[in-house]
Amino acid sequence: MQNEIELKKQGKIKRLTNQTFRLDSKIADGFYTAKYFLKINKIISENLPNQHVTMQFFQRNDNIMLCGIDEAIVVLHTFAKHPEELEIFALNDGDIINANEPALKVSGKYENFGFLENIIDAVLTRRSSVATNVHDILAAAGDKAVFSMADRQDDIATQIGDGYATYVAGVSRVSTDAQGLWWGGKGMGTMPHALIQMCGGDIVKACELYAKTFPDEKVTALVDYNNDVIVDALKAASALGDRLAAVRVDTSKNLIDRYFEGKDTGGFDPHGVCKELIFALRKALDDNGFKHVKIVVSSGFDPKKIAEFESHDTPVDIYGVGSFSVINNRCGFTGDLVELNGKQEAKVGRKILHSSRLEKVEFKG
Repeated sequence: MQNEIELKKQGKIKRLTNQTFRLDSKIADGFYTAKYFLKINKIISENLPNQHVTMQFFQRNDNIMLCGIDEAIVVLHTFAKHPEELEIFALNDGDIINANEPALKVSGKYENFGFLENIIDAVLTRRSSVATNVHDILAAAGDKAVFSMADRQDDIATQIGDGYATYVAGVSRVSTDAQGLWWGGKGMGTMPHALIQMCGGDIVKACELYAKTFPDEKVTALVDYNNDVIVDALKAASALGDRLAAVRVDTSKNLIDRYFEGKDTGGFDPHGVCKELIFALRKALDDNGFKHVKIVVSSGFDPKKIAEFESHDTPVDIYGVGSFSVINNRCGFTGDLVELNGKQEAKVGRKILHSSRLEKVEFKG
């Protein structure tokens, strides 16, 4: 069966379905629904049935990359009662939205879909936060490649959805198969520090074992284990030659690489992965005939640090980003009832928000 992402790219389908998302069936039982939504559903069903309402979903920040819309629609189409009766208007995953812009509007009988409000809020908030983070990272990186290393900064249950949001934002290099599940990607990566540790700190041995075990792969050597990046990078390059595709620098911000011993560092901060270390590494590789070896950097990179590196034309080929990409505070979606039986009715401070960008969503059954 063809991946739905590919079908969507080809214009054969407009929205992803539950074939992609495989949502937890316990949503239907109210397992993830805030209890007061279940209580109001009972109250309305027994005392005020068949009230036609409109619920709109929005957030309060500018320049947010929207994500989670297709998933939210699947939540409605899969778990709402009589989903064929709902009228849904929505934007699209990957759209840039601003404060108070409606991303999704749902109209129908409250008791048929109201209990899904917090689930939709959660989906849109998490997916849009991650997509926005990654979008900002890419904007800072310019034409440089970005690799998502966000496999350990949160509960593993977030990997699948976060990986999709990362992909929507434009990054397809991910660490785990889970991160690529919804769009057909596979995890990739370099050697961990653990391999070098089990080789007694011998970077050459670690590289040779990697090359032997994965003969069809080029090697990316992790060269900060001994806090002697340039020396270990040259050792790896000399041992592997053309088999070495890249070196990765992951120096802790608490350390100063041995390269700076005896050197004047008064004009900059030499801790961690600093620009000056990367310039020195590039020069050493080039001077020793290893111009083909690329440089990957990681450890504490966010848009600000990437922008600083790029503003100085630091010779980085790939940025590895982890923690920043999955910070879940970029936006917060809320669902509000704004219409009751065709008339505006909303809590004070809320009103119907209009948008010409919203598109009608068809129920496929």
